[in-house]
This record gives sequence, structure tokens and C-alpha cells, in this order.
Amino acid sequence: MRALPLSSAGAALSLALVVAPAGAADARHPLVIELFQSQGCSSCPPANANLFAWAARDDALALNFAVDYWDSLGWKDTFAKPAFTARQWAYARTLGHGEVYTPQAVVNGRADVTGADAAELQALVQREDRGAGGPDLSIEAGHAMIGAGEAPTGGAEVWLARYDPSTREVAVKRGENAGRLLPHAHVVVDLVLIGRWRGEPERFDLPAKTDPRLVDAVLVQASGTGPILAAVKERGK
Repeated sequence: MRALPLSSAGAALSLALVVAPAGAADARHPLVIELFQSQGCSSCPPANANLFAWAARDDALALNFAVDYWDSLGWKDTFAKPAFTARQWAYARTLGHGEVYTPQAVVNGRADVTGADAAELQALVQREDRGAGGPDLSIEAGHAMIGAGEAPTGGAEVWLARYDPSTREVAVKRGENAGRLLPHAHVVVDLVLIGRWRGEPERFDLPAKTDPRLVDAVLVQASGTGPILAAVKERGK
């Protein structure tokens, strides 16, 4: 497995894709694209390629979650964790799906497509743009700061997603992608529920990093894996 700068690896794959502006999203209010995929899934490389274009943008937060239910079919995903599969199942319940599938791209916690078709993903981004609403959210000196606002019924959950900003390339030796060198962007390493928000200003401590190269992203999301109300990633990363 190799880790390469995002600006070099994968450029030929997808940074050439023309992606339209993401509605009202900006660096302070990025849209969130969560890709659920597996190295053992032959349909996943195109979705991974599309994620590169979004990962390079300031107005988007692209998160790559590797699920583990392909692991018994010939190749164990090197990034997969049960917690990521659990998050995908939570989305399945919220979005009314009876099953999980890969690849799956969830936009702003509101709707999903496979993510393998760039135009289809772009259309969903335009439909599910959450605008610049939601509480103010920032990461400051190891803390997540959330301002006052209107919380949904049942409150909201505050999640920390810690990801690798470099491109990771994996040589897959078995399974459906045997013999392929697969690049991945913004691989999530840890997903932690750090608190709950009910409309009042809050400050949450972020766990100490074991790897300073990782980037912290915080999501404020309606309880029950509902719509994402606010999102932020570390500045300068």
C-alpha cells in the first residue's frame, strides 16, 4: 500500500472531470459526500475515481468509508471497519432501503446514488444542496465549536470523522479486483460520536491524534443518521 499526495495520484483518473459549483456550499458550509465502497467490489473503482474530483474542492467534504461485508469473498479490505458498515446500515434504515450496497454515495445525509456516474452524482448534489443554513461550526485548537440554532426534533449527533488527505494506492491480489492497483481518496480512519447538540452553543473536545497527518472533519447530523445540518474540516488541510 502506498500513500501519495492527492495532487499527483489519481489526477489522470478524475481531477479532469468538470464538476459544476455545489449550489450554495462554500468552504464554511461544505456539502458532504460519503462514499461507501470496498476493494473487493468490481463496481467500486469508478465511484472512487469520481470522489477524487470532489475531494479536491474547498466547498465539499468527501469521505471514503470502506465497508467489511465483502471481506469474506476473496479479499480483505485494508481500510474497512465494522463501524463504517454500521453507519451504512443506519443510512439504509433512514433512506428506506432493505439492504446495503456498494458503491453508495450519500449526499448531505439526505439521498443516495451509486456514485459511479459523475453526472448522476452531480445532479443529486444540486438537488440536495442544504445551502448555508444550520448552526455555525468550527474546529479550533482541538475543539469543535457549535453555535446556537434550531435543532431538529430529537436533537442532533456530533460526529468526528478523521481521514487521510493523501491518496492511498492498494495492490489487490484476490477477489473481483485481483491484479488491480486501486487509488483511494480521503480514506476515513476513525469515526467517533463526540456528543449531541440540542440548539444551544456547545464546545466538544476532540480526541488527540495518533497521526498528525490526518484531518479532522466534524458533522452535525439529525439524530438517527438523518440530514446533515452542518459540516466543517480543519483549515489549512
